[in-house]
Amino acid sequence: MSHLPRLTVELAVLLHTQRVAALGTLDAQGLPFVSMVPYAIAIEPGLLVLHVSGLAAHTGNMERSPAVSALVMRSEVAGEPVHALQRVTLSARAETLAPEHPLYAACRAAYLQRFPEAEPMTELPDFRFVALHLQQARQVAGFGAARSVDFDTLQEALRTLP
Repeated sequence: MSHLPRLTVELAVLLHTQRVAALGTLDAQGLPFVSMVPYAIAIEPGLLVLHVSGLAAHTGNMERSPAVSALVMRSEVAGEPVHALQRVTLSARAETLAPEHPLYAACRAAYLQRFPEAEPMTELPDFRFVALHLQQARQVAGFGAARSVDFDTLQEALRTLP
């Protein structure tokens, strides 16, 4: 990883070490809705993977309007300034994957590698995998260290294991 720019390395570490994101969707009235979702990374083809219930509000929201945003951030540390927390806001397009979809097997494998305890839930009929096709991002790597991140740099960060 040493040949990569420092902020790209920090982005890779953030995405690979954190396991949950705040997912922003739009409800049926067009109002913003934020929920917590565990996520995995499917290195090939370079996307985030969610496993969601059809009963969850965010699932219906993504099906109606696939433009989503996800915030991944470091946990707060007592006594440290919260304004410097490392974080990235990702813009993406959500795609629900049917079992016959070409990405399904890779996404399922990536999710279960990160969350093996979720395997029984994959057998429940109301759960499905959703691929978040990343488009761009805004990274804050600390106080005064922020940048816009393009698609190619996001892909590089996803493929870089810390």
